[in-house]
Amino acid sequence: MRKKRNYKRERLPDFKYNSVAIGRFINYIMEDGKKAVAEKVIYDALDIIKAKTKEEPLAIFDKAIENVSPIVEVGTKRIGGANYQIPKEVRPERRFTLASRWIIEVARNKKGKPMAEKLAEEFLSAANNEGAAIKKKQDTHRMAEANRAFAHFSR
Repeated sequence: MRKKRNYKRERLPDFKYNSVAIGRFINYIMEDGKKAVAEKVIYDALDIIKAKTKEEPLAIFDKAIENVSPIVEVGTKRIGGANYQIPKEVRPERRFTLASRWIIEVARNKKGKPMAEKLAEEFLSAANNEGAAIKKKQDTHRMAEANRAFAHFSR
């Protein structure tokens, strides 16, 4: 039986910046279907960035996502009773998803500040190529580099 075709979803942009990327990020940060709360957090974070840097917050957001996005990752493949970590390239859709997930995770793990401030800090540090989300990307790349010997197993 043939596999069902996976149709690409048409993503809606957010209403303030008219950006699909911001709209997706809002959906990732949303909990329990509370989109208004997630929108407020993101827009407050972008306002904080604008106040701190006097630059366009959308540009900083895009730069942060670009810097955190991984290029290669490892996938597990079982060959002859052994599991190998095989490096593979990351698709663009997944790059954005992983970068967003890592930024949100780092911001949520910080303590003592409102989420908007933590997100703004993380965006600024990621845009400057520093911070915990960048470290996560570097660890992923390091693991792929270490397992480069198994790259010939990939299809």
